[in-house]
Amino acid sequence: MPSVAFATYHQEPGISTDDALAADVLKRAGVTVTPAVWDDPVVDWSAFDAVVIRSTWDYHLKAEQFERWLRRLAASATSLWNPPGPVLWNTNKRYLLDLAGRGVNAVPTEYLTAGDRPDLKALLERRGWDEAVIKPAVAVGSHGAWRTSRATVEADQLRFGGQLGARDLLVQPFLPEVTSRGEWSLVFLGGEYSHAALKRPAEGDFRVQEHLGGSSAPAEADQALIEQAQLALAAIGQPLLYARVDGVEREGQLLLTELEIIEPSLFLSLAPGAGQRFAEAIVRLLRGP
Repeated sequence: MPSVAFATYHQEPGISTDDALAADVLKRAGVTVTPAVWDDPVVDWSAFDAVVIRSTWDYHLKAEQFERWLRRLAASATSLWNPPGPVLWNTNKRYLLDLAGRGVNAVPTEYLTAGDRPDLKALLERRGWDEAVIKPAVAVGSHGAWRTSRATVEADQLRFGGQLGARDLLVQPFLPEVTSRGEWSLVFLGGEYSHAALKRPAEGDFRVQEHLGGSSAPAEADQALIEQAQLALAAIGQPLLYARVDGVEREGQLLLTELEIIEPSLFLSLAPGAGQRFAEAIVRLLRGP
């Protein structure tokens, strides 16, 4: 009987409600599915036929440890999905600059290294941004993200400098589409487009995560947006078990905000059959080429 581990984290060690939709299908197909906390030292990852990274939602707080874990599994020839190379690349949002360099229509990003001392006002003026979002380069769920503007920039300089003293940061233009029309999440399973969700923030906020008051609803994406999301995935150059391509629609074009291939919510509950499709993609991996 094949066995699969869903990698989780200490705060919620079990399989998430959303991922359970796929886990239940796998179990009915004769696949043993076990939740395992990614940094639990007693877990024998080699005992599983495949390890699927799912709800490792504290990895950004233990970035160096997470990197060591990925490299250790890669060295042990454990079947890890998504693969450790792309996952390591995806841990730091510097990847947005890489994708932009490969022709992907990604949100403009100013990358700042910890210890830099740029003037935030000068940065906004140079970029021509009236409003901007500042976020850590390694983070999940909008952790540490906040807004600034030319109207508040002088008062915000102290907070900006303090945050930059401890970690690398991104500065990006605020995208009004997020609050007016919502942010798209296009989900791919086994390399194929599966479904989409449209995420909206709570009133007065810009963060779309549900734990911050945001909401997600099923949505039908135009074929043009799907094809543009596929081009972003193709830029990675490696097959993936799952991916979530996030972005806003601007003049018919997908402006990429995130390409999530580590531990994103896949919104399986929002699309009929999505749990089945995810399970089938995992079974295909177990069968091999």
